[in-house]
Amino acid sequence: MSSEETLSRNLVFNILSSPRRRYVLYYLRQMNEEVELGELSAKIAAWENDTEVDELTDQERKRVYVSLYQTHIPKLEEVGLIEYEKDSGVVTLTDKATEIDQYLTNDETSAFRWELYYFGLAVVSGLLIVGKLVNVPPFGGIAESTLTVLIVLAFGVSALAHFVLERRRSSTEVPPELQAENET
Repeated sequence: MSSEETLSRNLVFNILSSPRRRYVLYYLRQMNEEVELGELSAKIAAWENDTEVDELTDQERKRVYVSLYQTHIPKLEEVGLIEYEKDSGVVTLTDKATEIDQYLTNDETSAFRWELYYFGLAVVSGLLIVGKLVNVPPFGGIAESTLTVLIVLAFGVSALAHFVLERRRSSTEVPPELQAENET
């Protein structure tokens, strides 16, 4: 699969069906930099064994390392979500990983409905324009340039807030397997 191709829904679900692959994506997102495969596998082994990295046995580390090296890292690299440099053993999250963000939301009921917000903002903006056009007080007295600036500013500030909040949310998204750990 080329890096320009979009991931299909079925492929995304296949990728996310593995807790280890979700752990890989979660950890790389948290680190926000390249990570050595040994470090990555140790952290995942610690999560899976509900222990600290320095308390892992060699067998626990090796089992996860081999699984990542042989199966999960190649799968994630094949679809373009990560880059793996075999010579240095370094794993890096790619920009393409943002394509799966919509599938990683844990609680959709509490998510802010941005599409409804933007629709409401468009309706209010339309009503303001109509009020100006038919000279409904107090909108008739507002200069067209002022009204235009206010509407553009409202959409601009909203889009900026949306962008910042989504970046913050996506960088802190916790896989379901780790939610219990983070709540304690």
